[in-house]
Amino acid sequence: MSDLDNLIFDTHAHYEDPVFEENFDSLINEMKSAGVSGIITCGCDKESSLKALALAEKYDIIYAAVGIHPGSVDSDTTIEDIRQLASHPKCVAIGEIGLDYYWRQDNKLLQHKILKEQLELAIKLDLPVLFHDRDAHADTLELLKQYKPKGVVHAFSGSTEMAREIIKLGLYIGVGGVLTFNNARALPSVVADTEISKILLETDAPYLAPVPFRGKTNRSDYINFVAEKMAEIKNISKNEVLTQTFKNAKELFNI
Repeated sequence: MSDLDNLIFDTHAHYEDPVFEENFDSLINEMKSAGVSGIITCGCDKESSLKALALAEKYDIIYAAVGIHPGSVDSDTTIEDIRQLASHPKCVAIGEIGLDYYWRQDNKLLQHKILKEQLELAIKLDLPVLFHDRDAHADTLELLKQYKPKGVVHAFSGSTEMAREIIKLGLYIGVGGVLTFNNARALPSVVADTEISKILLETDAPYLAPVPFRGKTNRSDYINFVAEKMAEIKNISKNEVLTQTFKNAKELFNI
């Protein structure tokens, strides 16, 4: 098997999560042996962003994103903190940022304020964004149209029509383990309708592990199962999926 048969770039993970603290060196080596050649691990506040940067410094295949997650907008992390962290040479994106109306709807004004500040920062620094959208499709689309950042809508859960609008803006669709779930509804149709050149593969590790590992701790080499499902849906080879999505990631994140 050639390297191109297993060319994996995981564009969204959370390896700063405590679940990965033990034996991480061994895990990285296992994943590299399985073809993982790039990982972006994402911060959700100052503390986790610092951990993401520390991992990026230590491991050659890891890059970092720094940001304030919508679930962390009431933390003490400031936009100035994110600005400073983003100057690190292995920071390749502002994220994870976005809107989440699933867990909280009582702080929409604060979510919007923090998000807009980070979108402005990303544009000023010419960095892509990793955008979280949960139950906030209309506002997400409105703000993306307003600011027009480069980046990806992570764990895309919208409709085919929304995906088309996102792609018109020049952004990518992030697809992970949910694609393999039996109860996945819109996502298979979105993938079928979207050009492979506009899709990024991701895990959201340790969350959302694909079938046959659903419910277990996710890891970047499990992207192989997402790629297999995507290849089946799009009637192309798994190698084509991995090669093109790897190229997409390198281009978007300027790696």
